Amino acid sequence: MSHADEQAHRKPAKILWTGGWDSTFQLLRLLLLNQRPVEPYYLIDEDRPSTGTELQTMKRIRQRIRELEKPAADLLRPTQYFSVSQIPENSKITRAYNTLREKQFIGGQYDWLARYCQSQAISHLQLCIHEDDKAAAIVGPILAGPRPDQESPTWGREYLGSDEHLIFRWFDFPVMTLTKTDMLNLAKQHGWSEIMNMTWFCHQPWNGKPCGSCNPCRYTIEEGLGWRIPLHRRVIGNLHACSIRPVKALARTIRTKLEH
Repeated sequence: MSHADEQAHRKPAKILWTGGWDSTFQLLRLLLLNQRPVEPYYLIDEDRPSTGTELQTMKRIRQRIRELEKPAADLLRPTQYFSVSQIPENSKITRAYNTLREKQFIGGQYDWLARYCQSQAISHLQLCIHEDDKAAAIVGPILAGPRPDQESPTWGREYLGSDEHLIFRWFDFPVMTLTKTDMLNLAKQHGWSEIMNMTWFCHQPWNGKPCGSCNPCRYTIEEGLGWRIPLHRRVIGNLHACSIRPVKALARTIRTKLEH
């Protein structure tokens, strides 16, 4: 390892950590395989019912890492918190996000994540978009240079200044080439299954359990980890997906067209 590489290795990796499957996998990979200091970032969304659960999940995972691997736990820096409601508006970024969303669905968090990074001058924040993620269809094809699962992927020259670039230029994509089941198999291989099973994903918890109906629950089922959701909630979620969700999607489409 060169001196420059060694210096970069000692520098804390910045990661958006939510206590979810993908970001926790990358957190463990950085701490346990790379022995690299990690500085997590978490944006508090006061409107999301699962925020308290996510905070408790991250606390429990921190405690478990310390019980199992104290040297690794010592590399895990305090989390940097920021409130979504305090992120400054940025019409240019929001306009770029809205244009991308017209082409393909991506979550609203990518608007405020980009505005947060821009306002705080944060770059190279590891964003754990994975192979099956909806946003991967937008980001994956336009990255050039190093493989997108490595740090600091470069942008194709023709995309500089594009809507995609305005939203995603702040981030690195360390798990872009992995699926959730790839992460599951690697976690088993490295002995991380216990911690990975502590992760949380549902946005609308029902009696402390995943609801089976929200987007993260549906994506978890579609991507091969449906066993993490109780069977009766999966059944209810399937009924919801076949009836209510199409109506809501149509209503959103109509509202968007009226707004334009």
